[in-house]
Amino acid sequence: MGLNRMGRLAGLMAIGALAVAACGGSTATPAPASQAAASQAAASQGAASQAAAGGATIGVAFPNSDTFLSRVQDGMKAEAAAKGVTVNITDAKDDTAAQLSQVENFVSQKVSAIIVVPVDTSAAQPMADAAKAANIPIVFVNRNPSIAGVPYVGSDSLYAGTVEMEQLAKDAGGKGDVVILQGQVSNEAAVLRTKGCNDVVAKNPGMKVVATQAGDWDRAKGQSITENWIQSGTLKAGDVVCANNDEMALGAINALKAGKLLDTVFVGGVDATSEALAAMQAGDLEVTVFQDAKGQGKGGVDAAVDLIAGKTIPNNLVDIPYQLVTPDNISQFLGAN
Repeated sequence: MGLNRMGRLAGLMAIGALAVAACGGSTATPAPASQAAASQAAASQGAASQAAAGGATIGVAFPNSDTFLSRVQDGMKAEAAAKGVTVNITDAKDDTAAQLSQVENFVSQKVSAIIVVPVDTSAAQPMADAAKAANIPIVFVNRNPSIAGVPYVGSDSLYAGTVEMEQLAKDAGGKGDVVILQGQVSNEAAVLRTKGCNDVVAKNPGMKVVATQAGDWDRAKGQSITENWIQSGTLKAGDVVCANNDEMALGAINALKAGKLLDTVFVGGVDATSEALAAMQAGDLEVTVFQDAKGQGKGGVDAAVDLIAGKTIPNNLVDIPYQLVTPDNISQFLGAN
């Protein structure tokens, strides 16, 4: 048990006591010949895809350029340079209509492929239709609109919300009220991470969800919502904040510090951004879930390059696994995002 967690549990015990008085080096083995042949074949296919896409331009439509998505862009730029293709990145500033216009501009420019991180997953169909009508391959990254026949590169958000809340429940001893800071409700990731949190709480008889509010992935909104919960008495000592991402979790931490409640409230997030990991090292954040930003960016470009070369994406899915991050294994993730 980390020192911070011990401090929080001790604080909770003290609060409980006051309440009672007032009335939780080896040698490598050569690969088999068949395995070596398979590896060589895969490398040859990769080289063929790269050659076919050489000099291609990929239009990339982002919803915004927050901390996490900026790392996704970094992964795309690095892989594009490695594959010899150009990426033209736009930022819709969270405007669905603007993003559709950007995709339509890519179609007019006759780019070789299009990658989209949707502002609103429920409004992504027109972008897919525009690309398909022009016979331009399109790939969705990070946020999955689940459009038939269109590849998605990203991670399982239900898993992220589930493992985040499982760790928070463990840290809190399976007790306490839970508040959920939700991302944009139009995003599949927000819906699934929230479901994961709710599913775990339902399995813990000593816990219940008392409030859920959309902070739209934003730190300032997460802080404002948490301040309101503190002032109304909705959020109190011994409770849990299950945030859909690290930005909102960091906002909650700011509010809890100001309200002098952080030592007895358990906060979790998703993404494992550098600032979130710094907060964990400081003892302020209990848990986050590593989402491989650069891996998603790289995977998006790789998928687009394969489509340009006429290849298909198996099951139209490239899964970039999430990984739970706690104070016990944080050293493995420092600098990753």
